[in-house]
Amino acid sequence: MADNNVTEEGGGLPKIAVVGIVAVVVIVVAIIILSGRKKYEPVNAGLAPIDFTLPGLDGRQVSLKDFRGKVIFLNFWATTCKPCEEEMPSMQKLYDALKGRPFEIVAVSIDTGDISVVREFAKKYGLTFTILHDRSGAIKEAYKTTGVPETFIIDQNFVIAEKVWGARDWSQRSSVDMILGLLQYGPKPRDAYKPLKAV
Repeated sequence: MADNNVTEEGGGLPKIAVVGIVAVVVIVVAIIILSGRKKYEPVNAGLAPIDFTLPGLDGRQVSLKDFRGKVIFLNFWATTCKPCEEEMPSMQKLYDALKGRPFEIVAVSIDTGDISVVREFAKKYGLTFTILHDRSGAIKEAYKTTGVPETFIIDQNFVIAEKVWGARDWSQRSSVDMILGLLQYGPKPRDAYKPLKAV
C-alpha cells in the first residue's frame, strides 16, 4: 500500500526530490542568463574600441590602431544599404572639410561578396577616405552592431566618445558637434561620454 502511494504521487520519486531538481534547473538557467548578459552588452561611448585589422580596397592590411591619436570616425555600412548610400556623400564632404586635421574616416563594409563590389561603389561616389572590407562579418559581430549604418566617434585617447545609430547628414553642423569639439578642445574624461541607450 505504501508503494502504491509513492507511485501515484511522484512516479517513483518523492515530492521533495522533484522540487529539488526543479530548483536546481531554475538556478542553472538563471546563472546562464546572467553570465550571458555581459557578453551581449553593446559597444558604447566611454569604452575602448576593439582593435582589428582588415584589408583595404588596395588589398593592404590596415588596423584601427594605426589611426590612434586622431579623432576616428568608424562607420559600418554595406553597398546594399540605401541609408548608407545616402549618408556616404556627406561623409566625403566631412572628410574633405577636415583635411589636414588629425581626423580619419574608417568605413568598414560588411558586404559578403568580393571586394570588387565595394571598389565599384567607392568609385561611383568618389570616396577617398579609408574603406576596409569585413567580408566574414567578424568585426561587425565584435562591435555588436544592430544594423547599418552605425558609427562610432573615437577620441584621441582611443576611447569611444559617441555612438550613432542610423544615417546622419554629416555636412550639417549639428551632426558633427562631438567631432569638432574633440578637434578643438581635445578628449574628455572617459566618464564624460554618454552611452547611447536602446529605445
